[in-house]
Amino acid sequence: MTGTYMIGIDQSTQGTKALLFDEKGALVRREDIPHHQIVNDMGWVSHDGEEIYTNTISVVERLIENSGIDRRLVAGVGISNQRETSLVWDRKTGSPLGDAIVWQCVRAAEICDRIEAMGMEETIRKKTGLKLSPYFPASKLAWFLENIEGAGERARAHELCFGTMDTWLIYRLTKKQSYKTDYSNASRTQLFHIFDLKWDEEICRVFGICPEDLAEVCSSDSCFGKTDFEGFFPEPIPIHGVLGDSHGALLGQGCVKKGMIKSTYGTGSSIMMNIGEIPVLSSHGVVTSLAWGLNGKVDYVLEGNINYTGAVISWLKDEVGLVHTPDETEMLCIQAEKGDGLYFIPAFTGLGAPYWDSYARGALTGITRTTRKPEIVRACIECIAYQIADVVKAMSRDAGVGIRELRVDGGPTKNKYLMQFQSDILDTPVLVPQVEELSGMGAAYAAGFGLGIYGQEVFGCLKYDRYDVKMDDQMREKMHHGWQEAVGRVVSR
Repeated sequence: MTGTYMIGIDQSTQGTKALLFDEKGALVRREDIPHHQIVNDMGWVSHDGEEIYTNTISVVERLIENSGIDRRLVAGVGISNQRETSLVWDRKTGSPLGDAIVWQCVRAAEICDRIEAMGMEETIRKKTGLKLSPYFPASKLAWFLENIEGAGERARAHELCFGTMDTWLIYRLTKKQSYKTDYSNASRTQLFHIFDLKWDEEICRVFGICPEDLAEVCSSDSCFGKTDFEGFFPEPIPIHGVLGDSHGALLGQGCVKKGMIKSTYGTGSSIMMNIGEIPVLSSHGVVTSLAWGLNGKVDYVLEGNINYTGAVISWLKDEVGLVHTPDETEMLCIQAEKGDGLYFIPAFTGLGAPYWDSYARGALTGITRTTRKPEIVRACIECIAYQIADVVKAMSRDAGVGIRELRVDGGPTKNKYLMQFQSDILDTPVLVPQVEELSGMGAAYAAGFGLGIYGQEVFGCLKYDRYDVKMDDQMREKMHHGWQEAVGRVVSR
């Protein structure tokens, strides 16, 4: 095989993917390595940062070896990452102080409650675009400092690094030479002033973090350093693109114009709308972030984050045992009785947008004597579409624009029942790309833009399957009203 190649690394919640793209932006090969999900008896969710780094090296080696290309033909690397997952490590040794706190984990809720009591919630929202929540890294990083022995003292001595998984991987891949992040990831920390484009000193002080100890913030198509992947490549290659996973998917979907919207169906879901160069603060429960910095300018997005969407399917399989494989859910949904009033609220560790209730807990409502396994599975699948519809409608009101179509990506989009129901309950066509790897694709494209290898024509690589609306208005209104009543039973405030 000859030509020029780009690598996209997608460091996601469940594992790490390595993707190989050719000089036209087409996907050539994919390799995956999962990592351990660490959940303790208090429901805290963690990842081993060292395991993730080791897997990143291994999955890239496997990608190149199994593709059969000459490794000297790789021009650069882009990284997408599970955004809010947070880690603190020793600046000199690069060793983590403990396991990374995963974005789903709400162990820092009391820190947010304390800061809310200080009257800082609205100040934080106006500067960062984000609602005060343990979902975001600010309180997670504060938790490290308050709960890991000696961390506070070491922070005051400026001996520690703080970051999300992109910064961690860049630091380790460049042999501690590069301590950087990009605009998309910085905007999700709840420490970054999205209008002034810098770490906010007041907010950092509130969370007990010195802004000087945070990573340098760069455009998403910058050079973040060079790496040889622990000697695997004969010469170091540039890491020339970094994006949070949802931002990567937005770019990979080609949503580069104002009003374009996508939803990523992963463990959780990110619904994201490009709102262009002028930010809009939400009044309907979603948040404002930076889409990216590309070609010397930044774009903004409205976004809603949902804690549990694809993870509901994993729960059905791994914890409850109602299905053996995710593929079984589609047929069970078809077999289920429709319109029976059964709803599942997946508030395992609270509800995200647009409700933002960290204390809500899950519920299955509307159970009758005739409720069977198919109905329970169908309710679990439909809860994914209901949650996404709530967020899409909220951001449509904030932006003042109608939604012409929803572009989607992620593993659960293989479920035809879910995609049709999503279109029906949202009353909007749904477009499913015929490739799955949108986050890593977006990061690789950003790197290719930065290196001058790709232009806008790469977006023509995508082909879509389309789902059009089939449900009538009366049924849609009835079903959504039932969903809203069910959510109202679990929301605590």
